[in-house]
Amino acid sequence: MSYDPPQTSLDVLYEDAHVIAVNKPAGLLSVPGKGPDLHDCLLTRLQAAFPDTLLVHRLDRDTSGVMIFALTPHAQRVLSKTFELRKARKTYVARVWGRLQPRTGRVDLPLAVDWPNRPRQMVDTENGRPAATDWRVVKDAEAETRVRLFPHTGRSHQLRVHMLSLGHPILGDPLYATGPAAEFPRMMLHSEELRLSHPENGKGLKFRAAPEF
Repeated sequence: MSYDPPQTSLDVLYEDAHVIAVNKPAGLLSVPGKGPDLHDCLLTRLQAAFPDTLLVHRLDRDTSGVMIFALTPHAQRVLSKTFELRKARKTYVARVWGRLQPRTGRVDLPLAVDWPNRPRQMVDTENGRPAATDWRVVKDAEAETRVRLFPHTGRSHQLRVHMLSLGHPILGDPLYATGPAAEFPRMMLHSEELRLSHPENGKGLKFRAAPEF
């Protein structure tokens, strides 16, 4: 699949001398990929406008929503530790295939790379790294469910594989959805809210961006 990222302007949610929070569009890489054709990404676009921008965490290319970046090395160290220690509270919105029941629950399944099929991940109860996701149904019908997801860990493709493990792949997921569930213009997964402490003064920060779906 060719890489054709959206050419939208930066959607800055918050900015001070230490951090900047933005709303990433779906289809745009968080960081550069391998090769010049994958250079365009949110990080390089931010660095063009804010040269001191430093990476803290990532979202998958096809996921939209809130991301935070550091503007100083100190802020980068503190924020990276915040994510590492799972002190950042993240909320996602997704549309998934079928009617998800019950209305709340938790997926607690370890994940590992599916090496023959990289970049796919898979549930691996023997060698996988611990991963947990809570869900809460927002609205449901026979064909699909709108759900909020609350990851307790930050494994690669965690939400996508955990929803698949329940039999409810995220609509439009190019790796894990099949058949009618794959036939959507984008992956229906959005980072709606991020809460954490400011790296300089410790005050609580909350960034929020509504999904376009």
